[in-house]
Amino acid sequence: MKIGITCYPTYGGSGAVATELGLALADRGHEVHFISYAQPFRLNGFQERVYFHEVEMEDYPLFEHPPYALALAVALHDAAHKHQLDLVHMHYAIPHAASAYLARQMMALERPLRVVTTLHGTDITLVGLHPSFHGITRFSILESDGLTAVSSYLRDETVRDFSVPATRIDVIPNFIDTEIWRPDREPCHRAKLAPNGEKIVMHVSNFRSVKRVGDVVRAFAGMRDREGVVARLIMVGDGPDRMRAASVAHELGVNEDVVFLGKHQSTEELLSCADLFLLPSETESFGLAALEAMASGTPVVASNAGGIPEVVTDGEDGYLYAVGDTAGMAEGGARLLTDENEHRRVSANARQTAVSRFSKDSVVPMYEDLYARVLRADS
Repeated sequence: MKIGITCYPTYGGSGAVATELGLALADRGHEVHFISYAQPFRLNGFQERVYFHEVEMEDYPLFEHPPYALALAVALHDAAHKHQLDLVHMHYAIPHAASAYLARQMMALERPLRVVTTLHGTDITLVGLHPSFHGITRFSILESDGLTAVSSYLRDETVRDFSVPATRIDVIPNFIDTEIWRPDREPCHRAKLAPNGEKIVMHVSNFRSVKRVGDVVRAFAGMRDREGVVARLIMVGDGPDRMRAASVAHELGVNEDVVFLGKHQSTEELLSCADLFLLPSETESFGLAALEAMASGTPVVASNAGGIPEVVTDGEDGYLYAVGDTAGMAEGGARLLTDENEHRRVSANARQTAVSRFSKDSVVPMYEDLYARVLRADS
């Protein structure tokens, strides 16, 4: 097949998964065209059957903000026309699915162009709910020829808030390349991250309020209060709540053992060094960071919220607690850091879950099947 893919090219789960999907599809013999305003951050180096088309925009005095959605529609139409794309796969509903609808209408007199939309999270639970976007979000979803959500939780949220029939939505989970995310990843930076041999507790996110980074620090401080725990907290990423997390670390007296690394593109090199991963989010549509940790053999302590329970099975390949239960998270985390047998058991189960349920070899064929169904419906 010839497939167009549009995603946000910056750091974030939807862009990462979309890019990995495109690369995996190309490995499987398909021709893939990425169409966005910038090259996706994980699209590095040459790969056969992979192309990138930059959306061109001009600044005109008439426009206070450049009309990206319209420029994207033109770029999608241009790529579909010149390269005879069979379908376009839009990751994140707004504005991508709306732009794809316009491109499909522009192609109508020439030939059909099918549109698949994947819902990733805040396009449904936050942005799409805003009154100024709700109507166009619902319209774009319903006009898509194929529709997927990354978790049953997100599917149910879409059904409830946008009156979309559940039968229209295929649940296809996020996935990772388990050859990249693995426990024996090299190089290992453990000696630099924990120079005195401390255990490494890690958190990776965009530091927005929904991630509850203050709770990350509180749970870590609670672990440190328990006998036998000597650890450092490595905070990877950046965002609006970084200073709040730093303030909590200072208040609780653990600031000297909390390290803020900032954004790091190769987090697979860091997670393979970690002994524990903390994800106390208010909600997660899926929990890709948790999955990356699990594939790296790092046990996860997380909140029992959103789509996380669809990834982490409490007591088997991680521990789950109610949102805000930092005391419980501290207790569970301390157990994993001090009980070598338990840590070994949970680590092995986490890796096995990632490989058996969320590897690219398991998930990418689900997308291929969906594409085939969408294209058959046109014949």
